[in-house]
Amino acid sequence: MTARAATMLICDMCGTLVSARDAKTQCAKCGGLFSLRYDAPTERGPALKKIFDARLAARADMPESSGVWRFRELVLPDVSDGEIVTQPEGNTPLVSRDRISAWCGVESIHMKLEGANPTGSFKDRGMTVAVTQARRLAAPAVACASTGNTSASLAAYAALAGLPALVLVPNGQVSLGKLAQTIAYGARTLLVRGDFDDCLRLARAAADKLGVYLANSINPYRISGQKTIVLEMLQQLGWRAPDWIVFPAGNLGNTSAFGAALREAKELGLIDRTPRLAAVQASGAAPFAASFRDDFRERHTVRAETVATAIRIGDPASYDRAVRAIRETNGVVIDLPDAEILDAKAVVDASGVGCEPASAASVAGVRTLAARGVIQRTDTVVAVLTGHILKDPGILLQYHRDTDPPPPFANRPIEIDADLAAVERVLAAVRRSDG
Repeated sequence: MTARAATMLICDMCGTLVSARDAKTQCAKCGGLFSLRYDAPTERGPALKKIFDARLAARADMPESSGVWRFRELVLPDVSDGEIVTQPEGNTPLVSRDRISAWCGVESIHMKLEGANPTGSFKDRGMTVAVTQARRLAAPAVACASTGNTSASLAAYAALAGLPALVLVPNGQVSLGKLAQTIAYGARTLLVRGDFDDCLRLARAAADKLGVYLANSINPYRISGQKTIVLEMLQQLGWRAPDWIVFPAGNLGNTSAFGAALREAKELGLIDRTPRLAAVQASGAAPFAASFRDDFRERHTVRAETVATAIRIGDPASYDRAVRAIRETNGVVIDLPDAEILDAKAVVDASGVGCEPASAASVAGVRTLAARGVIQRTDTVVAVLTGHILKDPGILLQYHRDTDPPPPFANRPIEIDADLAAVERVLAAVRRSDG
């Protein structure tokens, strides 16, 4: 493997280079966001695949046992083993279910279960890299704005690194599961009277004025870690690129990361063609979809409202990078109503897979795009399920138990007397419905 190169930061807008020890996320010259720049490995194609594949057998106490640090040359090349803050994360399953394929109208859909990460969401992939960098910089504290998953992840990795953590979440708009995680892991939790965009504005101001290290997806190290969702997926597919990668879109960090990962994978000969990206938003929080319909001539913002709280964001911070990713991959952006997202979640859950509401937007998106003829029935599709089923149990119970009239896939709990005959009647009804 090539010698490790020093990492630099480069502005996406004007190309200004700054030291990797600069903790700022925004260029002082033009306001653009930074990305990581480092020398690519000298190995290409089969030789590089062989290196990554060999690390699948790494011992549990080695950083390369992580599904992020296994690809360290494409994440943060100049970090030493002793500096890495890892649980480990990644190594999430790629599964298929015939029931979901049939419901979506495609022959082959794989689901990447990012809810299997240590804190139950994909955020851990970026957070291991961001908190590693924060500790390298001897940051006095780390901070983030969040709709729930980022705060839970930051709190856990900050505790692992021994760093104080400050999280800002919109009061009354975060599921109890995510809020409970954040508090339990020890982060100082601020309930802001406002929405996510207000929280991010405050968090950015705190980073600028108070010197805390900002760990939102505008942080280039976060994006670098999130690239490994795609890299690991490609490795699991034997380095055969799917036709489509479909995923939920909120602050657009994953859209940006996936575009960067595919760009590098193609340049390095890891894949010979580029999959198309499909970003799916909830209709009540769909500024990126509105911009896509305008061919990105205008950057739209909205006052976001959706039950899919993980993507309830009205002014996505990674907009420009996400536009590039969609254009480079001939991708699409769509939005769907909450009812369709929740129906998709019910189908995913009942297949024994499970996911939080925002995750189900990816499967709902596959179904819609297949119905429109954008995704062909014979296309190979990967849907990214970004969070665990228990991230938002309140919405789950509301869908199945409290909604009148019951939605299509509702599984109402049944109250009975302590009597075997009552159990027998229910069992007979189940058999009739299955027949």
